[in-house]
Amino acid sequence: MSKDCCASSKGPLHEEKETVTESCCEIHPPQRCGPAKCPACGELGKTVRHTTLSSLLRPEKRPEIPKQEEFCFCRTRGCEVVYFLPGKILFHKDDLSVPIGLKEPNNPNAPVCYCFGWTLEKIQTEIRNTGKSTAINQIKTQVQAGNCYCEITNPQGSCCLGNVSKAVQEALTL
Repeated sequence: MSKDCCASSKGPLHEEKETVTESCCEIHPPQRCGPAKCPACGELGKTVRHTTLSSLLRPEKRPEIPKQEEFCFCRTRGCEVVYFLPGKILFHKDDLSVPIGLKEPNNPNAPVCYCFGWTLEKIQTEIRNTGKSTAINQIKTQVQAGNCYCEITNPQGSCCLGNVSKAVQEALTL
């Protein structure tokens, strides 16, 4: 369990950039995967820890994880690459044991929040039934209580609040 779902770590792949939409409950700035770009799509990666890969890769893929602490996560929707190192693709979407909501925007059952079970479908249903979503407030409450496990449940290895906020805003426009 983590009291800090966006634990900041320093390392050679990190370049800190603060953005409101991705900050963990607006407390910690997200980490970027330095100058490393995804070898497939060319977009900058986001740093994730070894723990994230070892928790989410299919069991048969785990022995292929290089022995190091930091990796890059590709957040590009249409890209099949999930984890990479500078100049080297390591793992694709099919290598993970969970669907990647960030990369599967048309899958209403893909998780938006991995710790607390929020999916696009659940958010949309709540909005249809009540006219609003409680997802963000419920997640913030759980995070403040120390109940998030983002580094081991979320493929991007950090807090999902920015992704949930975006999903709620999109669902409100439907």
